[in-house]
Amino acid sequence: MKLAVVGTGYVGLVSAACFAELGHTVFGVDIDPAKVAKLKKGECPIYEPGLEELLKRGLQTGNLSFTTNITEVLPKIEVLFCAVATPQGENHKADLQAVFAVAQSVADNLDHDLVFVNKSTVPVGTGKKCEEFIAEILKKRGVTASVPVVSNPEFLREGMAVTDTLMPDRIIVGINGNDEAKKMMEELY
Repeated sequence: MKLAVVGTGYVGLVSAACFAELGHTVFGVDIDPAKVAKLKKGECPIYEPGLEELLKRGLQTGNLSFTTNITEVLPKIEVLFCAVATPQGENHKADLQAVFAVAQSVADNLDHDLVFVNKSTVPVGTGKKCEEFIAEILKKRGVTASVPVVSNPEFLREGMAVTDTLMPDRIIVGINGNDEAKKMMEELY
């Protein structure tokens, strides 16, 4: 399966490297050009046991690549993981600007069906808002693509993230009755 992971922080980079290890074609997307340049060379920006080896192996096999340009990978993928930061904002609420920026990029450039998977830490209802936001923009563009938004939280322990991802004790996926999204997530995992 071909997928993108937007955001190459702790969760995103571990997810991207592990999905590539499982044989998927993975495009890591990040807005930081310096970070992407290092990742392309196999330089891991964080320390996590086993991650650098997976990163280098993924690059070597061609299953893993990195870019700053989400629009270049959108035509190639079936699933997009949103793993961007959601820092605490005003009134101690999650700042969802980055999540909606990813949704905006998808809505502005997509021309085919895609499963949008939210891995970022977000409040209840964010998936529905993203799905409605994307659908509204696609409708204005005259694009009939289906973009169900799925919730797929991570359960990673520092120092065990690679193991937790490759051999999870549980996988939780929230899908609002979309059979195609369910099929894609089952195939992915």
